[in-house]
Amino acid sequence: MKSKSRRALLTGAAAALAAPTVVRAQAWPARPIRCIVPLPPGGGTDSMGRRAMQRLSDALGVPVVVENKAGAGGTLGSDIVAKAEPDGYTLGIATASSHAAAPVFRKDLPYDPVKDFTAVTMLGTTPYILIGGPAAKAKDLAGVIANAKAAGGKMTCASVGVSTLGYLLTKQLELLAGIELTDVPYKGSALAYPELMNGTVALMLDNPSGSAGLVRDGRLSAFAVTRPSPVLPNVPTFESLGVKGFDAVFWYGVVAPPGLPMEIAHRIHKALADGFLTDPGAAALRAMDIEPVMSTPETFAAAMAQQTRDLRALADRLGIKPSE
Repeated sequence: MKSKSRRALLTGAAAALAAPTVVRAQAWPARPIRCIVPLPPGGGTDSMGRRAMQRLSDALGVPVVVENKAGAGGTLGSDIVAKAEPDGYTLGIATASSHAAAPVFRKDLPYDPVKDFTAVTMLGTTPYILIGGPAAKAKDLAGVIANAKAAGGKMTCASVGVSTLGYLLTKQLELLAGIELTDVPYKGSALAYPELMNGTVALMLDNPSGSAGLVRDGRLSAFAVTRPSPVLPNVPTFESLGVKGFDAVFWYGVVAPPGLPMEIAHRIHKALADGFLTDPGAAALRAMDIEPVMSTPETFAAAMAQQTRDLRALADRLGIKPSE
């Protein structure tokens, strides 16, 4: 009897300790949620984040307030998410730059891109596009490459920071195309577009979700894409133009602080999948040149970990070492 009583007491104590988490998950959400977008307003990450959070708000019946916390290639805002309470009231928009690529460049990264977050869902993927303005002085990719070689490393190329996937892939493009470019960092792609258009900077490896409209309007030129783009179907791929193996894509996702109850993670995933894996939600994302993914939390966590390893291997091949 004593043994049974002791087991009952221990079981009851364990249940009592677990109960607050279960109750919180069942009662969630009881107030507005905030979502940190780690880049400035106006770019592809901001647009994707706001569309996803509007869908989440509609599904949950509570406001989801988007806050732009730009800086350090997306790592400043991501660090805010990593250090927040795991109560379901702080989410973050993660990208291939802020998570998979960031540890390639920074030894002092204030978070582990895998261990310090709860992966919720990968929202979607988009190709990369090489865009340019008058300073590129070219009509096609062959002209860009020829001019870059003639400039001897002085042709400028915008990026949203040296700790981003776009920067890493630009270095890969330089290697594959046999050119050298001068990096000009910006806090967000939306800040680079005006300077591409006025000739301050020549090129940028960007996501079509942010710049396709400017290309269609004739304000920027599109030279090549890493994968075929439904919003810019006439832009050839790098592969078709002779730059073999340059076919990477960029992803957007939703993350939360570590320790988020998985019941909440799966509710968020379901709300977003229900909204974006069927029309009109899927069509709306494809109109932004984003292919819907909406992976489960478990699948997203595994994909982030794998890409982090893959990009570290790419950086090693390029001779890129993380800075202090």
